[in-house]
Amino acid sequence: MANRRRGEIAAVVDGEPVVLCLTLGALAELETAFGAPDLVALAERFSSGRLSASDLLRIFAAGLRGGGRAIGDGEVARLRVDGGLVGLAGLVADLLEVTFGVVDDPPAAGAEHGCGDDDVSASSVRPPIVPGAASPSPGTR
Repeated sequence: MANRRRGEIAAVVDGEPVVLCLTLGALAELETAFGAPDLVALAERFSSGRLSASDLLRIFAAGLRGGGRAIGDGEVARLRVDGGLVGLAGLVADLLEVTFGVVDDPPAAGAEHGCGDDDVSASSVRPPIVPGAASPSPGTR
């Protein structure tokens, strides 16, 4: 079971429940992959709101590995996520939010991504809070 307070999210991948987490090792992997000198630069890159398909793949793969799955990027590229690309983008946004942003109360039972929640819209994908940056004013996030 995923614990959002530990930076974990639940997902259903190829019909199997999994936990994704950007551990310190996963974040170091992403720093290297994206050429980011530190976590602030990595968070700033993600907060731009513009991620390519390969960016989504790298983040998703790192989250799977951080969640305990020994899996390579090639194998991750063949996995299926409920909701297709929109579902995957929602999972990645949620993963980035619990890693870099404010962790809200856990969603209601069955509301985790991959459990029928395939109506993720662009307006529901919020950029992560950048460590060391000014906090957004209330109502702007």
